[in-house]
Amino acid sequence: MHALDLLADGRSMNSVSKETGISRAALRAWKSRVEPLPRLLASALPCAAPTDRASYAYLLGLYLGDGCISPHPRGGHHLRIACADAWPGLIELCSSAIKAVRPDDKVYLLQKQGCVAVTSYGRHWTCMFPQHGPGKKHERRIVLHGWQQEIVDAHPWEFVRGLIHSDGCRITNWTVRNGKRYEYPRYFFTNKSDDIRTLCTDTLTTLGVEWTILARGSDPFNVSVARKASVALMDAHIGPKY
Repeated sequence: MHALDLLADGRSMNSVSKETGISRAALRAWKSRVEPLPRLLASALPCAAPTDRASYAYLLGLYLGDGCISPHPRGGHHLRIACADAWPGLIELCSSAIKAVRPDDKVYLLQKQGCVAVTSYGRHWTCMFPQHGPGKKHERRIVLHGWQQEIVDAHPWEFVRGLIHSDGCRITNWTVRNGKRYEYPRYFFTNKSDDIRTLCTDTLTTLGVEWTILARGSDPFNVSVARKASVALMDAHIGPKY
C-alpha cells in the first residue's frame, strides 16, 4: 500500500502520517505485520485510480491551477478549490467533479471575499493528488504519477478544461490594420509554475492546438492560443467560463 511504500523508501513515520492522514499508531501496527489485519486495511486503503476518470482529469486541472490541500487537526485533509464569484457555473462544475471523484466525501462552499472555496474533507485527498506538499506549487517540482498521466492521456480535453477554468480565460483581442479595427478571440492560461505550464502545453500539442508563450515582463507566465483553427478547437471543447 502507498503508506508502507513511503516508509520503505525511508520516509519518517511523522511525515507519512501528515501526508496520508493515517495515524502513527496505525502505521506502526501495519509495519510490524507482514499482512495487516483486514480491519486496518479497510481503514486506510490506498486511493485507487478513480472510476470516473473524466471527472478526475477535470478536477486535476482545477487543483493544479487554484487548488490546495491542508491537514485537519484530527486527521484527514481538506481539499479546497478557489472559484471566483463571477463564475457560478464553474462553482457547480467543480462541486460535481469532487462528488464524482469521491462520492462518499461531502462537499461544501465557503464564501470568501470575491470567491468561493469549494471544499471537501476526506482521508484520501493526498493520495488522489500526490502533488500536494509544503510551499507554493511554483516553488517545487510538479510531476504527474504514471496513473495520473494515463488518465490525462485518456481525457486530455477534460484536463485542459480544468486548467483553463482555473487559471485561464477566453478573451476578445483587437488590432487595427489599414485603419480598420479587427477583433478575434484568444485563450490564455497563466501560471507561475514552469512544470504546470508544460503539462498544459504538452497536452495542447497532443490535441493539435497551436500555442505560444507570451512573457509578462521578463517572466514567461502566459500560454496563448490565438490561431483561428486552434481557437475553434478550444471553443468546441472548452468555451468561455460562465
